[in-house]
Amino acid sequence: MVGLVLISHSPGLAAEAAALARGIAGSEVPVAAAGGTQDGELGTSLDLVEQAVAAVDQGDGVLLIPDLGSSVLTARLLEEPGKVVLADVPFVEGAIAAAVTAGAGAGLAEVLAAAEESRAYRKLQ
Repeated sequence: MVGLVLISHSPGLAAEAAALARGIAGSEVPVAAAGGTQDGELGTSLDLVEQAVAAVDQGDGVLLIPDLGSSVLTARLLEEPGKVVLADVPFVEGAIAAAVTAGAGAGLAEVLAAAEESRAYRKLQ
């Protein structure tokens, strides 16, 4: 199954978004939060993101979903085409779409595409 890593400057935001994604998609979907710095402050940590990737990697690929700024730069350091890919998507909506699609057994390309479709979702028509 494709794994997901939610990378945020905030430990709390990453953890809650991951919990929401697992709650909607199912607890069997490998979703990890990589939020904040090693000491729990605001920021990003390459070490935390690497640990999260290792935790969710089941051999089918890992999708990285960063929130903004340096989390994007950190995610780019870990990209491996076809194995670990970065999604340029809304943080929460992209995470939910990706988790649901991963839970249905889709491959990495399909999980990325589902996350990318979340950019077009309109709350008001």
